[in-house]
Amino acid sequence: MRERVTNNPDSVKKRNCMSEHPFGTIKRGFNHGYFLTKGLVKVGGEMGLTMLAYNIRRVINILGMDKLMEIMNPG
Repeated sequence: MRERVTNNPDSVKKRNCMSEHPFGTIKRGFNHGYFLTKGLVKVGGEMGLTMLAYNIRRVINILGMDKLMEIMNPG
């Protein structure tokens, strides 16, 4: 890993910006350091719900609650 980081510092920086942030936020901000369930199907469901919560929180932070409700209720 040290050799890959040394040879490709740009790709490591890109990875940190794109994929590390959501998982760090989930681990620290949602206090989700480990899974509460056992088994691939259950862990997959738990991760899906966690990612859904992360995405909803992100949309609220970007758009705001009023804009989100306006988009969801087009009537």
